Amino acid sequence: MAPPTPRLVVPIDVKKSPWEQKLPIHNRWHPHIPPVAEVTEGEVFRVEIGPLRVLDTKGVPAKPGDLLVVEICNLGPLLGNEWGFTATLDRDNGGGFLTDHFPCATKAIWYFEGIYAYSPNIPGVRFPGLTHPGVVGTAPSMELLQTWNEREKKLVETDIRSVKLSEVVHQRPVAHLPNTRNCLLGKVKEGTPEWERIANEAARTIPGRENGGNCDIKNLSTGSKVYLPVFVEGANLSTGDMHFSQGDGEITFCGAIEMSGFLELKCEIIRGGMKEYLTPMGPTHLHVNPIFEIGPVEPRFSEWLVFEGISVDEEGRQHFLDATLAFKRAVLNAIDYLSKFGYSKEQVYILLSCCPCEGRISGIVDTPNALATLAIPISIFDQDIRPKSGKVPAGPQVLKRLPDVLKSTYDGDLPITQNPTKDI
Repeated sequence: MAPPTPRLVVPIDVKKSPWEQKLPIHNRWHPHIPPVAEVTEGEVFRVEIGPLRVLDTKGVPAKPGDLLVVEICNLGPLLGNEWGFTATLDRDNGGGFLTDHFPCATKAIWYFEGIYAYSPNIPGVRFPGLTHPGVVGTAPSMELLQTWNEREKKLVETDIRSVKLSEVVHQRPVAHLPNTRNCLLGKVKEGTPEWERIANEAARTIPGRENGGNCDIKNLSTGSKVYLPVFVEGANLSTGDMHFSQGDGEITFCGAIEMSGFLELKCEIIRGGMKEYLTPMGPTHLHVNPIFEIGPVEPRFSEWLVFEGISVDEEGRQHFLDATLAFKRAVLNAIDYLSKFGYSKEQVYILLSCCPCEGRISGIVDTPNALATLAIPISIFDQDIRPKSGKVPAGPQVLKRLPDVLKSTYDGDLPITQNPTKDI
């Protein structure tokens, strides 16, 4: 007998605002945000958002200490919404990985042709997407939530000059503490004392944490499995932030091809699995991290152009085994190189955030330099981007890639990093 069509447990109407949905959605982590539906272990179900209470076949919910196995059976864009976008935020609104070089808000629109994406804002590029959810996680317990809030608050209160990466990645928020602005808490009614309490405690969903969350792992596509720790009864599984494609690092911050999408999932509960399989790396049993099993489906590329970066900043200063700076340098090297082939640097920055490029920490022991690489598939371009004998093509041989990305102005007063040798 053929399996039944996956049951749609959480629908989304993209023409309505978040607070107008049939089932309310959430954008915070808190143990007291109630589930909107129930699913059963072994059932294949379809979601367009969460959270979900997970039961075993006897109707017993997942318990704290269990391990929740979430298998991605199928996923894709919502019918009639076969398009997406990639953007950078204004530097004073959070910016991106290279916000000190690219302070302006920019945006590119992408259209889907089956598994392929192309953009009128970045002509001459077409690539297959590896569709995945940016967010998949379980709700934290109150103890874990308090741990998050306390440690992130301490980081925010630290002198910014002592936070090493701020010297390199510049003035990005070091953490995002709980606040009520634009807060969505699912079934918790806004304006009530309960809503105010939860909104002031609930963790932002921006970073990944012990519960999984916004991990933005581009290879979590069809056939993948996620092994998530369970901290509350029922697990309260949540997922969303659907991406048609993403490069390693999602460097522009709003940097995948963001889209409206669906997921078809299947769950299994491993009773007591946290203790059996997840080793705490911290002071309590809650300091664990999920395990991810990559699926068998991904684009195949045979030729790559790889850019290297080391932990030396734009002023020539040496840093000690700084992998973030090394990756920043690899990305900057790639942007500068590809801009020689008719693209604006803003086009390349957005492209590297969302195309299927591969980021690696290639060396982390050879002091003083960490070494990072960024590999870009050559076949996504309609021209050969490899170095050749003679000078880089110039003049009429190089097609100016117009129209460019949509771009605003930057009106802030934070300093912009320049390459001292750009005119040499």
